[in-house]
Amino acid sequence: MDSAQIQKRLHEQFGAAVGPVVEGQSHDAVDVDAGKIGEVCEFLRSDPELKFERVSNISGVDHPEDNKIKVVYHLHSYTLGHELVLKVDADRDNPVVATVSGVWPAANWLEREAYDLVGIDFSGHPDLRRILMPEDWIGHPLRKDYEEQSHYHGISTVRESMLRISRDAQ
Repeated sequence: MDSAQIQKRLHEQFGAAVGPVVEGQSHDAVDVDAGKIGEVCEFLRSDPELKFERVSNISGVDHPEDNKIKVVYHLHSYTLGHELVLKVDADRDNPVVATVSGVWPAANWLEREAYDLVGIDFSGHPDLRRILMPEDWIGHPLRKDYEEQSHYHGISTVRESMLRISRDAQ
């Protein structure tokens, strides 16, 4: 089933909560209203004509110019061999999107990473806490306005370039 057929099934089920297919260089994408993401994902996984058994990636993309954080879900069906990307807009000042970890258990870790690096609050998540940065780290490193701390608990976070060090040694 191609992206247009999948989008048509989604539109029949969820109406205006699902946008048109946007063709991309590697994957086609469909916009989904943030309030419907859980229902849409459950439908995509359980519908016998769609069978999206796997979420392979969940990421956050910061768009400060639009005051949005875009949450991007990469889905795959092993059984039927098709793929789809879902995109959800969240308010940048308070990016909250429902968890899909109950639909795909792998989403648990993927959502934690997006929370840690971009600051997306996945409501209903069973264990939403940092996964890469220390618990008391300030900020979210993949936000475009992120300013790195110069020190963390007395340890410098600034490292000299290894390229410069090796060049100076020659």
